[in-house]
Amino acid sequence: MTTPATADRGAADTPRPGWTPDRVGELIFAALILVLGIATFVGAFAIRTPAGVAVGPRVFPFLVSAILVGAGIALVIGVLRGKLGAREEGEDIDPNAKTDWWTIGKLVALIVSVIFLLEILGWWLVAAILFGGSAWALGAKRWWLAFLIGLCLGIGTQLLFGEVLGLFLPRGMLFDAWYGPGPLFG
Repeated sequence: MTTPATADRGAADTPRPGWTPDRVGELIFAALILVLGIATFVGAFAIRTPAGVAVGPRVFPFLVSAILVGAGIALVIGVLRGKLGAREEGEDIDPNAKTDWWTIGKLVALIVSVIFLLEILGWWLVAAILFGGSAWALGAKRWWLAFLIGLCLGIGTQLLFGEVLGLFLPRGMLFDAWYGPGPLFG
């Protein structure tokens, strides 16, 4: 039968992992999550809240930042205590496979294009480009279907968030040139 002293001694004898590249990588990841949560919290204060609104547009960013900060703190503490994630041992992993830089380059180009095209084309078209382009970059057989699905998602989110809920999603200069800058509904 184990006594509390024996149980404590057994826990103290458990070796903690040293500062391996895995542990450093997980600590960097945890710190990035924590920094992202803090940046989201600070950035939420820049959101303008209309007067007389009970639940403004800051609520969701504050909620997300609280979750990110909490997760980041928990991850940092866990990594410092030596709790590391298990290595992937899946059978479909090829450790000798090289990085596909062409695919990564296409995905980075898509994200950069979103930054530059968002104000010009608007969310609804940029969402189609991002969704369809990502599917194409990752090897989709029917890339045209991915663009159509992206267009439907872009139009749906534009109508829901931009028009019905009144949140700002850029409609684009082309759309405003055709239909004017006012709201579609009301």
